[in-house]
Amino acid sequence: MADAFKLLINADTATHAARHLKRVWSGFDDTAFLAVALPGLDGLEFKARALRLADALQATLPDDLDRAFGLIESALAAPLPLDDKGEPVGTGASLSPQGLAGWVVWSLGEFVSRRSLEDPARALACLHALTQRFTAEFAIRRLLHERPQACWPTLQRWAQDPSAHVRRLASEGSRPRLPWGLRLQALVQDPSPTEPLLRALQDDSSAYVRRSVANHLNDIAKDHPERVTAWVREHLPSADARRQALLRHASRTLIKQGHVPTLQAWGLSPGLQGLATLALSTGAVRVGESVGLRVNLHSHGPQAQALEVDYAVVPDGGRGGKTFKGWRLSLAPAEVAVREKQHPMREVSTRRLYPGPHRVDLLVNGAVLASATFTLTP
Repeated sequence: MADAFKLLINADTATHAARHLKRVWSGFDDTAFLAVALPGLDGLEFKARALRLADALQATLPDDLDRAFGLIESALAAPLPLDDKGEPVGTGASLSPQGLAGWVVWSLGEFVSRRSLEDPARALACLHALTQRFTAEFAIRRLLHERPQACWPTLQRWAQDPSAHVRRLASEGSRPRLPWGLRLQALVQDPSPTEPLLRALQDDSSAYVRRSVANHLNDIAKDHPERVTAWVREHLPSADARRQALLRHASRTLIKQGHVPTLQAWGLSPGLQGLATLALSTGAVRVGESVGLRVNLHSHGPQAQALEVDYAVVPDGGRGGKTFKGWRLSLAPAEVAVREKQHPMREVSTRRLYPGPHRVDLLVNGAVLASATFTLTP
């Protein structure tokens, strides 16, 4: 999976970029571009491939910033379409004859980011175009880190933009702890500058945008749990189903951690009044296979209990452990509930597997109530 992922940027991607830049500027030196982009590209990991194409752009696009950005904008395909839920249709990964879109836009954004401090307003205008063809969430972070005051008025306008791609960038680009992106340490310490953006976007018509707001709030929860608890207490009472789903997703880390104020905000009590057991389908699993989980919950409480049942898969030594969503249920007095799930042990781009002993912890409203072990083999 990881190998397939890095192949999303390849020699064809570079050739495609060169062709469309040549289309909009006859003076573009496509031979020089490919001479920088292609040597050793197949041996690079994914992010390094994106940076290599940015190096090639830096070597061949004009020194004049406005002209360079204008050429990039002219070479773009049409914005990615959205479905009736506001979700992107496809990823734009195909090499469209219409223009540039998809994963190559990461490289275009990296080039814009490298030159963004020369003219922040012009760079933001270019990112506005790029994000509609893939995303500019990584590219905007240098500006937010080094010129934040130049960004906030633009992000406020973007929160009202007709394009859901652009509205999402206002939230996603300013996340304090965006995976794969530059950490915005000032926002880790004080996330208050993004609060007006999140207020403006949490009821957005696009699920794509709302999911970003939830992930942004979850980022904040890792450093300022009290802020997210307060946000839930403020916004949950009048919430419709869409906002409730957003707030629940925003609370997921705190619920998994058994953060008592957040549990209370959702009407949950820590742990379970009763008995919980966990059994695994096997004691040995190969990479690529699945391990079955069987959970038994028996209520001993006098009243119905609202339960968030999750599980953590933890390698020996704790490195690389991750908590996964399980089930949400209400358990009546004396009720017994059984839940089963197959958990795949496959490598993905964001998670590495470590052969050897593993522990599975069963978490009920954040409390570890049962554990079981298996061994992962290559």
